[in-house]
Amino acid sequence: MEQTKVYVAVEADFLPDGRILPKSVTWEDGKKYAIDRIQDIRKAASLKAGGAGIRYTVRIGRATTCLYLEENRWFVERRGS
Repeated sequence: MEQTKVYVAVEADFLPDGRILPKSVTWEDGKKYAIDRIQDIRKAASLKAGGAGIRYTVRIGRATTCLYLEENRWFVERRGS
């Protein structure tokens, strides 16, 4: 199962200290999901979909997923069907 990048729209807070904290993700079908919690922030590569940047491990409802900020674009890894 190949995983690919899905570029998404993200609403985020830009803090005075330079941190960027995502608040919600809008999926490609237009559905918006609030981020309930940011569990981890670190520089990392997406080994499944390729690319590197800042990886945010986030909680959306009961699901934990990784959201990546790669240069100036946000993406998530699409799970194989």
